[in-house]
Amino acid sequence: MAQHGPPSHVASSQKALMLEMKSLQEEPVEGFKITLVDEADLYIWEVAIFGPPNTHYEGGYFKSRIKFPIDYPYSPPAFRFLTKMWHPNIYENGDVCISILHPPVDDPQSGELPSERWNPTQNVRTILLSVISLLNEPNTFSPANVDASVMYRKWRDSKGKDREYAEIIRKQVLATKAEAERDGVKVPTTLAEYCVRTRAPPPDEGSDLFYDDYYDDEDLEDEDGDCCYDEDDSGNEES
Repeated sequence: MAQHGPPSHVASSQKALMLEMKSLQEEPVEGFKITLVDEADLYIWEVAIFGPPNTHYEGGYFKSRIKFPIDYPYSPPAFRFLTKMWHPNIYENGDVCISILHPPVDDPQSGELPSERWNPTQNVRTILLSVISLLNEPNTFSPANVDASVMYRKWRDSKGKDREYAEIIRKQVLATKAEAERDGVKVPTTLAEYCVRTRAPPPDEGSDLFYDDYYDDEDLEDEDGDCCYDEDDSGNEES
């Protein structure tokens, strides 16, 4: 018998991703800009992260990608920085090590509670908020970059007098300015600019067709009431 359309788990993940993308475009997470790398591929997103004001990362423009599995949201995506990052919980290749992105398996050796790991109620919005929080509040108990972890602890324990950690990040932030200029991106540098939230522009004809490929008007109406998030001050810390 001929197959009509993709398998159910693929159709389900595509629908979930399209709805999440729509939600994030209509109600963006402060400090992030999200696009598809290729409009024909829903499973790879490009994420630009703007460094929050009053943190080491202020004025920075950090590029990353999220790669989703076919069975999303039952399995977590992978989050990788494309911009070089010096951070206790980011591997040398840019992969982020954070509990919310770990599969929901019982692993006593990890020191993580099952409730801290991925579950299908999580989404891209909660991942982004977790990543921005992690940038400024590293987990030094299970570091992905041991040298960065040691350096961060020295900075923290010296109450900022040991400047090595802060200086490395400052240089990385400065290095991102050239890339922001090449990409034609204006990086927010004040709290007011960072907190501005704008709705996505009306989709053009091509975008309408793109959305219609994956779900109908009924689906969109059902989702309208869910596009919100609880604002917090994650990622801000006292200097």
